[in-house]
Amino acid sequence: MKRAVVVGATSGIGRAVAQLLVQRGWRVGVAGRRGALLDELKAQTPGLVEAAVLDVTATDAPSCLLQLVERLGGMDVFFYCAGVGWRNDALDGDIELHTVRTNAEGFVRMVGAAFCYYRDRGLAGRIAVVSSIAGTKGLGAAPAYSATKSMQATYVEALQQLARARRLPVTLTDIRPGFVDTPLLGGGRYPMKMSADEVARAIVRAVERGQGLAVVDFRYRLLTAVWRLLPRWLWLRMPVGIDISNQFKR
Repeated sequence: MKRAVVVGATSGIGRAVAQLLVQRGWRVGVAGRRGALLDELKAQTPGLVEAAVLDVTATDAPSCLLQLVERLGGMDVFFYCAGVGWRNDALDGDIELHTVRTNAEGFVRMVGAAFCYYRDRGLAGRIAVVSSIAGTKGLGAAPAYSATKSMQATYVEALQQLARARRLPVTLTDIRPGFVDTPLLGGGRYPMKMSADEVARAIVRAVERGQGLAVVDFRYRLLTAVWRLLPRWLWLRMPVGIDISNQFKR
């Protein structure tokens, strides 16, 4: 029986991934900040789910992760689905710094802990990270969000290079979805919005196929390909997603 840990399993993509894995017969460790929601998942499938309350911005989060892995009996795949994001073209400092603490500091803390778990024990494993297409270019509507998602993609690439240089049997998958209908979007109207279940299926499929990079779905693969072709001077003149009325949603 395969074993996975999903960090960020209380809602959205992480919860959908955890539920899909359980349906496929995996043993799953779920982690997040809201214990009641984790207990719901555990109650739905007794014997297949272990739960742990942790906050990725807290210094004790890695030890909480290791305790969860021990109760689970091991970890074949580590899914990192935690994160925050806001439209913030008003550049509210509290929003920007909270985004950095969660999406950068928390990300490094937890993905690094998972990498070291495999490395220190000489175990084979996979780390799957849900980043975003927002990391493709700097988005003026969400500066800290797009910057931290770009950082996540670079970090995953660096860890994969490190694993190969050290001949470690650790592989990484960077999953970059577009707009997903989750609480993170706050019910707003967004183009090409996908369901969390749809994205979860694509994530698990990418992991099972051993993909290193997966943009979800084909429409966003085309969109990001065009973005990359645009010269910097042209991109800087495109107010992508920016509301000229200078209003934003939190």
